[in-house]
Amino acid sequence: MIRLFVNGLAASAGGGLTYLRNVIPHLARRGDTETTVLLSPSLRREFSELPNVCLIEASDSQGTLRRFAYEQTALPKLIRQSGAQVLVAAGNFALWNSPVPQILLSRNSLYTSGDFLRDVRARGDYAIWADTVVKGWAARRSICRAEVTVAPSAAFAQELSQWSGRTVISLHHGFDPEAFANNAPPLPPEVETQLDQEESTLRLLFVSHYNYYRNFETLFRAMPILDKRLQGKKAKLYLTCKLDSAENPGKYHAEGAASLTSDLRKSGAIVELGTVPYRSLYHLYRRCHIYVTPAYAESFAHPLIEAMSCGLPIVASDLPVHREICAGAGVYFPRFSPEALVERVVQIHESPESAIRLSQNGLRRARDFSWSEHVERLVVLAEELVQSRN
Repeated sequence: MIRLFVNGLAASAGGGLTYLRNVIPHLARRGDTETTVLLSPSLRREFSELPNVCLIEASDSQGTLRRFAYEQTALPKLIRQSGAQVLVAAGNFALWNSPVPQILLSRNSLYTSGDFLRDVRARGDYAIWADTVVKGWAARRSICRAEVTVAPSAAFAQELSQWSGRTVISLHHGFDPEAFANNAPPLPPEVETQLDQEESTLRLLFVSHYNYYRNFETLFRAMPILDKRLQGKKAKLYLTCKLDSAENPGKYHAEGAASLTSDLRKSGAIVELGTVPYRSLYHLYRRCHIYVTPAYAESFAHPLIEAMSCGLPIVASDLPVHREICAGAGVYFPRFSPEALVERVVQIHESPESAIRLSQNGLRRARDFSWSEHVERLVVLAEELVQSRN
């Protein structure tokens, strides 16, 4: 029996939430593991009582600096009280004075991304630039503090190793196709009414809240070019966000992107669905034809696997992470080229054989990711840490 303490307090959006939503139930199924999980009150409400898992809410989780201070001061006591033997720090930052060995899960690619720092400077968002630099320093120091650092892809592990000078282990995040698809609740009525029912419409999908590093602007600039290339056939891009700063997590300003797409939104070429419940996403993927992502920084990208599992061909920016995750299920384009993005979309649209091949490759590739295997390897790492201390 091994006892773990998982600090999941930093999970507030995107991949962090997806990670805990899947890992916690798998830890609960293990009879050889007892786990205490610290998480936000909103995420705690998603879980009922689970065997072998104790879920506790943080008393203070508002803002990165306040959360970091809370973790550094309160966590050691909570870990001792839980009797945990290993800390799993799931939010990029290690505990400076951990009473037990710790495994750091590092998954934020912004701290190593020169593109992101150039982007925020070009936008004049110097507060975000400074915040990223400071957090990057803490993230790099965290890799040195932790006994083991784990990245969700081999490409990002290599990037972190070069950045920090320390060995970083690659451990893919998982995917459970049955849990994702089975008994998925229907899409909310307000989302359903916005989905184009015309079979002739080419439906593109991008699943993300608005931020800079997912490079929405390149995708938006591609849409008028795509419209001309399709010669009268309609194309629609569906977004799972609103181009409104107040509607998205973080301090990203969406107004520039909104002004860039004003005419496209009026014509219906871009449809802002807003946040779609995670459990209903299966139905949204199944209603679309091609999944697109122009992101210029990424460490794993769960939506790619979700899309592949639903049979969607992938058009992705040419990042090592995207090639690693999608392999033969995708076609790739230079990350800041809307023209090349359009070429890849048209390539799939005009070649049914290519679309079928990519779809079949994706269905097979999605089966390569497993949450149970991820948790198994994580527990083995923890056991090895405990044994090395004995």
